[in-house]
Formats: sequence, structure tokens, C-alpha cells
Amino acid sequence: MQSMFPTEPGTAVLIVNLGTPDAPDAASVRRFLAQFLHDHRVVDLTRWLWCPLLHGVILPLRSPRVARKYKEVWIAGEGSPLRVHTQALTDAIATRLPGVRVAMAMRYGNPGIPEVLRGLRNGGNEQADGGPNHLRQLLVLPLYPQYSATTTASVFDAVGAELARWENQPALRSIRDYHQDAAWLDAQAEQIARLRGDAPGQKLLLSFHGIPERYVQRGDPYPRECEASAAAIAERLHLTPDQWLLSYQSRFGRERWLGPATIEVLRDWGRAGIRTVDVICPGFAVDCLETLEEIALFNAEAFRDAGGQTLRYLPALNAEPAHADALAALIRRNLVGWSTAA
Repeated sequence: MQSMFPTEPGTAVLIVNLGTPDAPDAASVRRFLAQFLHDHRVVDLTRWLWCPLLHGVILPLRSPRVARKYKEVWIAGEGSPLRVHTQALTDAIATRLPGVRVAMAMRYGNPGIPEVLRGLRNGGNEQADGGPNHLRQLLVLPLYPQYSATTTASVFDAVGAELARWENQPALRSIRDYHQDAAWLDAQAEQIARLRGDAPGQKLLLSFHGIPERYVQRGDPYPRECEASAAAIAERLHLTPDQWLLSYQSRFGRERWLGPATIEVLRDWGRAGIRTVDVICPGFAVDCLETLEEIALFNAEAFRDAGGQTLRYLPALNAEPAHADALAALIRRNLVGWSTAA
């Protein structure tokens, strides 16, 4: 049977990651954090309360500290790890999807969703008014395996806000999550097994980004999807329950977040005599500040201070062939059936 996979230039795939500052300095970080923390999906406090706190206290104090952290992981001559690895992954996916335009955008920072969509709209020529390359069909893939309103829904919000300004909108499809995608789970498990090798740590910790508990109480399914991903990965690795644990990292503010907290688990393990641990972050498609600095440096030090010996951070899938294969196959399945007519 003939495939209904579209290959005409009016079809495009938008791959979106969270975002990053343009440079590892306080001014760039402040601009990035201001955009990120102004998103109602991320911080839903009343604006009259939140904005003075954000601009008067949080940004002035936090931006220089975060900038120093970015400097520790910045890739010399290339830029932010998140942007470098996301671009490499996007390029790898594009080579697997001939005939389909594939573009990368960031929810916060550059390149922003509006500018990338406008570039796709007219085949890269923003001054053109339609034409043979005009964007007719758009598939959006947020690089978040597990759905959360704080991440995935925010991407959909931004795409919708930009398209709402267009007279000639494309047909739109979105990939909500891929936390149970078999090829993605296989890629994760194979990567973990390969990196752990013949001398695995005493424990494997699967650390996911946290969110406030009250978001979950309102209906956010994020922790259920994290638990499902973690269990499926552990099953593929043939791990017993005492060999691995799920935790949540990157807490911000004083309210109650999902637990157990990654750093507290590592401290408890160190105090309990666990000497070697392996940590993987399956919620992050590519390596970034939260993996390379928070886990591999800050949490590793906390583990050693508590009595542990070695924390081995297992890198994200990044642009590994198995990762690009899995996401390209996911995209193909979501494009099938779309008309190839002009």
C-alpha cells in the first residue's frame, strides 16, 4: 500500500526545547530567567505579588549565581550545552526525514518559537506572501518525554499564540508525550547498560525535574508518567526494586515539591554507606545545566560530603543515533495520513 507520508515542502516539524541564555553572564541569564519565570505555566502566583518579588529580589540575586553555574558547563567556542545538543539532535532527526523541513526552537530565549515559525511560514523568506513553500502542515514535538503543563503545555501555548496572529494558518498536530515509546525506552536502557558496563554503581538513581505538588493536585499527570518511564527502563535493565530509585531535582522556592528530592536521596545513601551510585536523568532529552552542573557537580559533591565516594553521571541521549532514530520514527507515525496535496 502506498505510504501517506507527506514529502512536499509545505510540511514542517518544529522541535522545541526549554531554552538557554545567549551567554554565561548575569545580563543574559537575567533576560532568560525573566522570560522563563514570567510564564504563568511555570509560576502561577498573582502577578501583582510575583512581579515585584521576581524583579526586585529574585533576578538581582539569582542571575549572577546562575551565570557562574553556566560558565562551569559552557562549551568553549560552541555555546550552551542545551542549545548545542538540541541543534545536533535536530540535525540528526532531519537527516532521517527527507522531504520534511525540521527546525529547532526554544520556548524561552533564542531562537524563539515566533521567529522560527515565521521563518517556516514562507520557506525561510519572511517577506514572501505564501508561495510553493508556504507552511501548510505543522507538527510540534516538545522535547519533554513526560507531559507537564509547566513544560509541554507551555510550548503549545506559545505555538498557538503565534499562529493566532496568522491569516493563513497551517494544519496543526502536536506530540503530547513519548514517555512509553518503546524505541525511546530501549534507547534509554541500552545507553544506561552501556555506560554502567561491567562495574555498575551500587545504586541507580533516575532523577527527573520536579514540579510543585499542588500542580499535581490540580491534575498534572507528570509524576505518573515519570513513574511509568522509570519502571519501564528498570524492567528493561532487569533491575530489582532495591537496585534503583526514582527522585526529583531542581526544586525552586519554599513550597512543597514532588519527592523524594534527588539531593536528599544521595545524602541518605552516603550516610548509609553506599559508596558508588550512577545517576541518569531520563526526563532531559539533552544535557544542560540541570544535568551537567546540578547533578554531575553539585549533587556529586553533596553525595561525597555525606560519606559517599563516587557519583557517576550517565549522560543524556543527546544526538545518539538510537535517540534520533526513535524520535524520527515517532514523528513519521504522527505525519502519516496527512495530505500531500498543495
